[in-house]
Amino acid sequence: MCGLAGIFTNTSFESNPESSLRKMGRSLVHRGPDDEGIWIDPTAGIGLAHQRLSVLDLSSEGRQPMISASGRYVIAYNGEVYNFLELRQNLDQTGNLNWRGHSDTEVILACIEKWGLPEALKRFNGMFAFALWDKE
Repeated sequence: MCGLAGIFTNTSFESNPESSLRKMGRSLVHRGPDDEGIWIDPTAGIGLAHQRLSVLDLSSEGRQPMISASGRYVIAYNGEVYNFLELRQNLDQTGNLNWRGHSDTEVILACIEKWGLPEALKRFNGMFAFALWDKE
C-alpha cells in the first residue's frame, strides 16, 4: 500500500517545499518502503510526495509521482486497477503508444489523456486513490 501526500497553495512557493515534502513522504514510509519520490511545480504552488510499495512493476519505470507521456498530467497513486491490462490493450489498438513500463499507474495516465478524467474513471475497475495535477 503506497502513501501519498501533497502541498497546494494559491501563490507560488516563497520557500523551498522540498524539505517539507520529503518529511511528509517519510512519515508514510510504513506504507511504501521500496522507493520515494517528490515532484514540485513552484510556479503553480503544488508539490506531490509518494512512498512506493512496488507490486506490479518493480522497475524504476513505475516510479512516482509519474508524469504522463504528454507531460500534461502528474499523478501520485495508491491502489490497483484490476482491468489495467485490458485498458492497455484497448489503448494499444487506438494508436502507437510508447509504454515506458508495465504499471497500472502509467495506464491510468494514458486513459486520462485519451478519454478525459470522467470517462477514464468510469472505465477503471479497482480500488484506488490518487492526486492528479493537470498542468493546463
